Amino acid sequence: MMMASASSDVSQFHHTPSYCEENVYLLCKKLCADGVVDASDLFVVFISNEHKHIPLWHQKASHRADGIILWDYHVICVQKKRKQGKSVDLVWDLDSTLSFPSTLASYVSDGIRPSFELFSEFQRVFRIVHAPLFLRYFASDRRHMKDSEGNWMSPPPEYKPIVAQDGTVHNLNQFIEMSTKDVLEDVGEDSVNAVFTKQLGVLVGESQLEQFFSCISS
Repeated sequence: MMMASASSDVSQFHHTPSYCEENVYLLCKKLCADGVVDASDLFVVFISNEHKHIPLWHQKASHRADGIILWDYHVICVQKKRKQGKSVDLVWDLDSTLSFPSTLASYVSDGIRPSFELFSEFQRVFRIVHAPLFLRYFASDRRHMKDSEGNWMSPPPEYKPIVAQDGTVHNLNQFIEMSTKDVLEDVGEDSVNAVFTKQLGVLVGESQLEQFFSCISS
């Protein structure tokens, strides 16, 4: 059994550059298959906004010393975990240079940097989806990675495209479409409960991310 720790080997996980949503899909499946965690403790988090411009730090694709890069969207996995009677939230980001996994607190402070003042067009929105729902309903035929002439903008994974259990072949756009005006007004019991039933999860702002996960019982 592979144990989750701060020194987990990122090379054990499948990774195709520019296909973060599929990488996280496979990561969730592997964590469960290897007995590291139950799917009910995993959450898939899409990060974007209405402008499709979101900065993240400590990203491997960056050419800057601080690792900052501007993504149109990004996807990570958050794990609820109990350690010595306390709840510890972990972030699994295959594209980050931070610890793998990182604690949610360190990932937010070092990778998201909410204290860094940003223009409104760069404000990040987080769509939190319960992993069992994501694994059941997510689908992508990779059409978003082709240009107007049908050429790949980045080489696709070698395995077949992900098809949802209900036969849907593409709904990635539904997961990455989000706006700052649609985030929760308040993080409370109703919104936390909703993440376990809504196919597309719930939307929170960057100041609400840690609070939201602190409200989820592990």
